[in-house]
Amino acid sequence: MSSKKTPESATPKGEGIPIPEKHVLGFGQRIRAYFFAGILVIAPISITFYLAWLFIGFVDSKITPLLPAKYNPETYLPFGVPGLGLLILFLSLIFVGALTAGFMGRMWLRFSEQMLARMPVIRSIYSALKQILETVLADHSAAFREAVLVEYPRRGIWAIGFITGRTQGEVQNTTEEECINIFLPTTPNPTSGFLLFVPKKDLVPLSMSVEEAIKMVISGGLVTPPDRRPSEEKMVPLTSAHTYEEVDIIRENDRAPVLAPKGSRPGEKKAPKST
Repeated sequence: MSSKKTPESATPKGEGIPIPEKHVLGFGQRIRAYFFAGILVIAPISITFYLAWLFIGFVDSKITPLLPAKYNPETYLPFGVPGLGLLILFLSLIFVGALTAGFMGRMWLRFSEQMLARMPVIRSIYSALKQILETVLADHSAAFREAVLVEYPRRGIWAIGFITGRTQGEVQNTTEEECINIFLPTTPNPTSGFLLFVPKKDLVPLSMSVEEAIKMVISGGLVTPPDRRPSEEKMVPLTSAHTYEEVDIIRENDRAPVLAPKGSRPGEKKAPKST
């Protein structure tokens, strides 16, 4: 009997593994691939320009009608000037900022704040908004500019959070460890979330930017930023977590001598012996 031999073109010399044939896409599959590739290229650009156009049109519709007719360029031109209202708003903010930097501007600002402080409901809204804007827009502030990894809602589960500042006041004085204010956003709406006061030693800093971390939160993990750290750092884990660990029992010694009975933890459970 003659045994069939594998052709030399299909099997390389010295190897017994055949070379897989190259898969060729059909006409319909190519059209489909090109169609989705076109969507991936056009959709983000189109949506971005569309949202920008809506924003510019909204600002123009609110500010341009406030201009006197003799100062409005649209009075003398047969067409509208897009972005005119946005430009006027930008120049107005610069002008107001320059006025408040002077002596009279500071006096007017102090008088306005004193008037708002006497209004029962408005003073709470004004003080909260002012503190948030000062924290976010201040040049020396590091709020929302660093992404960290924190164990939440329990040990062994990790979540992405953002540093909003150093814990101060009564909260810091009550806790023994140095704590950091962490904003933990929700998915897919990052504007809502939780405020956590986490010990500084329990935070794991991330090398990804805040924008990349926000994209990861909004997409629910579908958009994962690449790890740009050196190769030697990628191979070394920074931390590890255990759902049940001895330190938790030590922390609760004063109130609960044993959090989890010995032998009942997931890592200690054993299958019953067969009789």
